[in-house]
Amino acid sequence: MTARGAPAHERVIRTLRSWGIRIDEALFLGGRDKGEFLKAFGADIFFDDQTRHCESAANHVAAGHVPFGVKNDS
Repeated sequence: MTARGAPAHERVIRTLRSWGIRIDEALFLGGRDKGEFLKAFGADIFFDDQTRHCESAANHVAAGHVPFGVKNDS
């Protein structure tokens, strides 16, 4: 599960496949609120480059901050 929407979804899926990780389902939420959706959906993990999204998600699921992207200084 990630906050990204199309067309970023293709990069996410290709990256996971290149790491040898196969997924059976992925949701791309775009600008929607994350925490409550993740809780209701029963998601396993959430990645995002914005700490505010990760903090919201971490109340409900495992969350990983990706320190690269538009909202970071990298």
